[in-house]
Amino acid sequence: MAKENTFDIVSRVDMQEVRNAVDQSIRELRTRFDFKGSKSDIIFDGEEILLVGDDEFKLKNVIDILETKMVKREINLKALRYGKIEPGAKDTVRQKVSLVQGLDKDRAKVITKLVKDSKLKVQVSIQGDQVRISGKNRDDLQAIIQIIKDHDFDIPLQFVNYRTY
Repeated sequence: MAKENTFDIVSRVDMQEVRNAVDQSIRELRTRFDFKGSKSDIIFDGEEILLVGDDEFKLKNVIDILETKMVKREINLKALRYGKIEPGAKDTVRQKVSLVQGLDKDRAKVITKLVKDSKLKVQVSIQGDQVRISGKNRDDLQAIIQIIKDHDFDIPLQFVNYRTY
């Protein structure tokens, strides 16, 4: 009886690490000398991050602080989607940052096409916001992982749930 091997391709962000990075960024904003008396702030509601700055230069500094903390917490910056800079209350500017969670249908189709074009003996199925790859040969699955890593997607991808049945 031949065994079946599977793994899933997902795009997830650890929200607890995002919360920690935002908290550290806020703490640094409050203590930095160049932000004394500034209206700059970072607001995280669990899904989106709102960045506020006195002007575009201060906003750029806030983004730099946030990205530095995210990298230290091993959050891939490809997971951040920046909105446009808008004028805010009290002569401030604001920018929304959304977090990419899950694979959308278009990216899942691109991954499926890459796998099918490889001509390896594996099956591909889109399951909601993830893609499942299954096959009998583990080496084929390792080759698929390498093919996907070599292709540049603009979101972070993880390979999880590696199982043998």
